[in-house]
Amino acid sequence: KRRKTEKVGKGLRHFSMKVCEKVKKKGTTSYNEVADELVGEFTNPSHVNSLTDQQYDQKNIRRRVYDALNVLMAMNIISKEKKEIRWLGLPTNSLQECLSLEKDKKKKIERIKAKTHQLHQLILQHISFKNLVERNRSNENLHGPPKLNSAIQLPFIILNTSKKTVVDCSITNDKSEYLFNFNDKFEIHDDIEVLKRMGLDF
Repeated sequence: KRRKTEKVGKGLRHFSMKVCEKVKKKGTTSYNEVADELVGEFTNPSHVNSLTDQQYDQKNIRRRVYDALNVLMAMNIISKEKKEIRWLGLPTNSLQECLSLEKDKKKKIERIKAKTHQLHQLILQHISFKNLVERNRSNENLHGPPKLNSAIQLPFIILNTSKKTVVDCSITNDKSEYLFNFNDKFEIHDDIEVLKRMGLDF
């Protein structure tokens, strides 16, 4: 019984090292990717290193990979979010860990700021569209529907430049790409910027 326990422990340590190497090399991976590669290595005669390796079948390999991933997660060497597995790193001393946490904290703060700004822009966009709909509905009630080809559909962009600027425009055959060449300064405004200038964002 003792020999069997030692053999199982040795096998798990062996697979933990293999899995650790795989995840470290890839940085970001998944259980299936790691398991598939190790199955290929242990079942391919050209990659087999010993008789012990030959005894592993696919089901056993996948089970051991799963166990090894749980061990590495418990040791905080890797992290798992849904199906994505990320390499965190081997245990370090307190100073290095503190510096790493500070660096990670700064990154997360920057991400929160970026997401907050993005959310703010989406709210302004929603308000602008809502006010535009109300404005157009009011105009239609007073003056009737707009004349043909007099309305601009969303989304759109506006190019602003001097009257003296020479603009060369090229269009692909399928009209999916447009190339503009200007011989002077120009500005590009998207629909949200235009709606803001119209005072529809509040």
